[in-house]
Amino acid sequence: MIDHIFANFTGLAPSDVLRLLADILIVWYLLYQILMLIRGTKAMQILFGLLLFVAIYFLSSPEVFDLATLNWTLSQFISSFIIIIVIIFQEDIRRGLSEFGKTGSLSTQISESHETLSAQAIEEIVKAASLLSERRIGALIAIQMDAVLDQYMVQGVKIDATITKELLVSLFIPYKANPTHDGAVIIRHQRIDSAGCFLPLSANDQIDQQLGTRHRAAIGLSESTDAVVIVVSEETGAISVAQSEKLTRRLSSESLRDYLHKVFVQTQNNEKTGRSAIARKFRAWRLQQDKRNKS
Repeated sequence: MIDHIFANFTGLAPSDVLRLLADILIVWYLLYQILMLIRGTKAMQILFGLLLFVAIYFLSSPEVFDLATLNWTLSQFISSFIIIIVIIFQEDIRRGLSEFGKTGSLSTQISESHETLSAQAIEEIVKAASLLSERRIGALIAIQMDAVLDQYMVQGVKIDATITKELLVSLFIPYKANPTHDGAVIIRHQRIDSAGCFLPLSANDQIDQQLGTRHRAAIGLSESTDAVVIVVSEETGAISVAQSEKLTRRLSSESLRDYLHKVFVQTQNNEKTGRSAIARKFRAWRLQQDKRNKS
């Protein structure tokens, strides 16, 4: 296989080889940046759906299963593929081009594969939510996961502070002199990044009409990203969590703590366990190969 690949470079001048490698690396880099731009967002799911259409198109071709009607139908779709991409991903394209103009990179700041929260940070968030609930102070706290939330911080107030109960509560105190109390607090990299942020409202007409703007904003962000959004109702003091387009309502402090531990602490431990198991299997395979080579 490798010999066959290298055979394609035979007879090429060194400059041609360098140009070909540069071409491949540039395309790879652009694809990587695009995937980083939309990871954790609904756009990633849409992209997989489009790729599935393309795969079915090739499978229905005369050379494979020869499904003429299906192939013709999908060919009409494929012929307008670029236009469809621009229409569906217009917001992501606009965001990527804006970031490229500022930083020279299509994607915003790339974090680890999955945002994590320490047990201490979770405890501070739970205590703040409980206190806000007791005092019936409305609150909206978004915790970044894979999808970067930079676009929602533009009109917010930069905080960049350690997560503490006192600071979280103070950001939602409903005084006219407090410019952040009506917006959302966004947490990432285990820090309070910004406050007073505006989140997209959900347009889902199936949402309970009794839910207010904060709940709709929480659901709206969960529809477009994989963020975990905590809502405290100003009217009832009830604590809710929105994630993956689902709103879990009327959580107690203990339930909220368990929820956040399951999402951030247990998931991280499972990922580490999985990586360790893969590493152990790889070492065992290497030892087995070494024994075979020696024998």
